[in-house]
Amino acid sequence: MRYLPLTPAERTDMLGVIGANTVDDLFVDVPAEARLSGPIADLPMHASEMAVERHMAALAGKNLAASQVPFFLGAGAYRHHVPASVDHLIQRGEFLTAYTPYQPEIAQGTLQMLFEFQTQVARLLGTEIANASMYDGSTACWEAVAMAGRVTKRSRAVLCSGLHPHYVSTVRTMARFTGDVIEWAAPRLEAAADEVGVIAAIDDQTSCVVVQYPDILGRIPDLAAIAEAAHAHGALLVAVVTEPVALGLIEAPGNLGADIVVGEGQSIGVGLQFGGPYLGLFGCREKFVRQMPGRLCGETVDAEGKRGFVLTLSTREQHIRREKATSNICTNAGLCALAFSVHMTLLGGEGLSRLARLSHARAQQTAARLARVPGVPGVRVLNDVYVNEFAVVLPKDARDVVRQLADNRILGGVSLGRLYPDAPDLANGLLICTSEMTTDAEIEALGQALEGVLA
Repeated sequence: MRYLPLTPAERTDMLGVIGANTVDDLFVDVPAEARLSGPIADLPMHASEMAVERHMAALAGKNLAASQVPFFLGAGAYRHHVPASVDHLIQRGEFLTAYTPYQPEIAQGTLQMLFEFQTQVARLLGTEIANASMYDGSTACWEAVAMAGRVTKRSRAVLCSGLHPHYVSTVRTMARFTGDVIEWAAPRLEAAADEVGVIAAIDDQTSCVVVQYPDILGRIPDLAAIAEAAHAHGALLVAVVTEPVALGLIEAPGNLGADIVVGEGQSIGVGLQFGGPYLGLFGCREKFVRQMPGRLCGETVDAEGKRGFVLTLSTREQHIRREKATSNICTNAGLCALAFSVHMTLLGGEGLSRLARLSHARAQQTAARLARVPGVPGVRVLNDVYVNEFAVVLPKDARDVVRQLADNRILGGVSLGRLYPDAPDLANGLLICTSEMTTDAEIEALGQALEGVLA
């Protein structure tokens, strides 16, 4: 039975109240050429359930899964081993089916989990406080820009060239509705991050400087120098971490002067998931807590003196502040936050450092192997310093190379031409990423395949 709750008369009444003549009027912001005028061509109108299952299985069979082939992709989505106990625990019914607790104090298990998550994120990022999760790294990045605007009463944000272009796109999209001015330029294929250029762009109208750490090319910018320059102009430093495992090897951004630290938590506990759902991390200085988006869980004692947890701050559009809320984030990525917290608990501080060291060692081994690929010119490893992700410069368009490697059943990296289609000077750049899961055989397979493709 089809679910059709509205009669034509009711629909007409609703349109009249909002001042629209037809339903099509609700889509005027969508360009006419992007709208369908009828059914999708060549798409069958209906099929049996069995036929659809067979068809979808055939399509899925064309995927090249990360676990099936040598895998060197990164650029914001990373493959690390997720212990089986993580999935086991997050699939417990009280976690798997739970929704946002609207009477939070009765959901002590959920609140405690989020409290522990906040503690882990704050320690990882080097911040005084952290919130109870965001949607993903890119939206957390925009929330940081918006928060910096509220704190400084300014509306100009300087984005470093090494910020992930998808994060840049998210910030620009949201800034269309707030009037914020966004300054950004594509990176150059240089071994060092452009701290000088970032610092030169800061002025007395700048609300924040957004710096990825490590950046999109795997380089590690000098956050302390940028923080000093930003603070001298009254601006905030926002650090973005897309690979939190790297913080097991390099200093936490909050310890280097970052005022707000955001990131993507997918690496720890969540897995690749075909692009989502992911997990946004958000930490900042305690003095900015009233401007922080999302929710904050706190610890207290009850009337009998027993330890308990409460929802300390929740300036969400669904709660007390509504139109004055700091953000339209209306829930938290609770299950992904739980996966992150379970995995982080299993790792501990020493485990995270060991994980980062193993990933770094594999990156060094891979870079050394690729540097031996013959050719005039051959493969040039761009980075001098990196953790587990670095860039190489090829003698031809990296997009073609990636396709040929995939044909040879090797996921050989992310081409910069794919990330920056309007920057031809980046077309020969290729991002290579490794992890503790990368094997000697996979590294050698990549080296040999590149020798064949570039011959």
